[in-house]
Amino acid sequence: MDNLRIRTIGAVLGILLAGFWVLPNIINPEGKPWLPKQRLNYGLDIQGGLHLVMGVDVAGVVSESTIRLANSLKAEFAKEGISVIDIKATKASEGEIELQVSGEAKDKATRLVEDRYSTMLQKMSSTDTTVTLRYYDAYLNDYKSKVIRQAIETIRNRIDEFGVAEPSIQQQGVDRILVQLPGMADAEKAKALINTAAKLDFMMVADDKIPGDLNQMVGEAEKAGSYSLQNLKYTEYVARVNQDLKAKLPEKTMLLFEKSENATTMEAGRIPFLVGTDTGLGGDSLDDAFVSFNEYGAPEVAIRFNAAGAQKFKDLTASHIGKRMAVVLDKVVKTAPVIQTQIGDGRAVITLGGGRDREKSMDEAKMISTSLRAGALPATLEQLEERRVGPSLGADAIKKAQFASYMGAFLIVLFMLLRYKGMGMVSNVALGINILSVFALLTSFGATLTLPGIAGIALTVGFAVDANVLINERMREELRNGASFVSAVREGYARAMSAILDANITTAATALVLLYFGTGPVRGFAVTLLIGIATTLFANVFVSKVLVDTLTQKFGVKKLSV
Repeated sequence: MDNLRIRTIGAVLGILLAGFWVLPNIINPEGKPWLPKQRLNYGLDIQGGLHLVMGVDVAGVVSESTIRLANSLKAEFAKEGISVIDIKATKASEGEIELQVSGEAKDKATRLVEDRYSTMLQKMSSTDTTVTLRYYDAYLNDYKSKVIRQAIETIRNRIDEFGVAEPSIQQQGVDRILVQLPGMADAEKAKALINTAAKLDFMMVADDKIPGDLNQMVGEAEKAGSYSLQNLKYTEYVARVNQDLKAKLPEKTMLLFEKSENATTMEAGRIPFLVGTDTGLGGDSLDDAFVSFNEYGAPEVAIRFNAAGAQKFKDLTASHIGKRMAVVLDKVVKTAPVIQTQIGDGRAVITLGGGRDREKSMDEAKMISTSLRAGALPATLEQLEERRVGPSLGADAIKKAQFASYMGAFLIVLFMLLRYKGMGMVSNVALGINILSVFALLTSFGATLTLPGIAGIALTVGFAVDANVLINERMREELRNGASFVSAVREGYARAMSAILDANITTAATALVLLYFGTGPVRGFAVTLLIGIATTLFANVFVSKVLVDTLTQKFGVKKLSV
């Protein structure tokens, strides 16, 4: 098999494969198993969608981490026989812990912290009876950064549950996350899923520590502060109530609320619970969550703990038999069953209560299980901004872009025909194959086409034609020097390759820098540019050479006008 036949087969297979990949954008692949299912996606700026800015409660996460560390230290001191009067998270949001200890125990406690927490905690000050510890600044900053990154990945996992193509989820500022969902068909559901922080906690109900009538205490706090659930978000309301009642509530407890079974909203009917804050068992110990049904066919959420979580759950249930355990999702008490016996298999159920519409219960069970399965967010999210971007702007922009593309393509085709005639026609055919290949690769990669991406395609057309101009001008030069047409073709492509490769390599280097350092639209532009370089080398160099060689060697064309 000669060299031309091999190159022709390669070119034909490449063109057919490109056409095959592009077909789903032209023909609906549903009901056609022989067609690929992947279609070209359009970005938020073209087809519209949901634009959200979420605030991340990083300080709240640091506070919880500090409280858990204080509890952990207390357990370690007890295990080592170090007598400590008390351990308090005095400035929890700043990672500060105070040890109340004196005498020989103080030295032992300090040495234990220095040995086991040397990279995490530093001693800030010391008196005869206290030692103040605080997270290192470097550790704290790294921890906050991890919280944001984990929140971004968790949101991405949840959005993937909806099959949204190419969502844009990125950090904005110190404690904000920008979420863009192009073409989101069910915006309300996506919003609900993102806003559901799915922060699960198992907290013991402190029935034996209740200082009085909780409803009355909450009512008095509301009246004194002139606020209610009607004018505050739930998380703000809970924080405000606990702050106002701090002096009346026992240490290491807090007030949370459950929605009454027959109430449509928390405002319409809430039940206060006094729960302990030192349980230390949360959603990070979960392995799986799914919808199941009880003996009466009512939907509920079944959860399974991982190995470490199962042991914690076993110890917790063993030491609190006869007491109530509150299952708390995002500071809302979902259920508070009495622990009848030790639960050692690491499995539990979140019941949703009776007396409600089955469809609503099913929807809630699905939402909770999806949120938990997709990952427990390390921090509570607060929606700071919401914009529903309509496709009208994108449609208008894409119409203008289409018009500009058609006009530009027409002028380029006309120029190549007038300037290079026969070889101009070959160049135009190669240009068409180039654009087909660009869309084929974008489709096969599942990429999202945005307006910057369209700009990248337009630029691809520019440097693709530039490659053919270099080739054709080289051929003209050879013909002027008296070379035959076949020799001119060979030398024209060979001599032009160094300039073509140089131009494309420098462009690729620029695109790689944009891809690495850029975000959002800039990355989309860079991806399109890199794909354009590959398709240019294939179509406007390789395929165009195959076309010319086929015309001259197989069909006996003596010469093409250049």
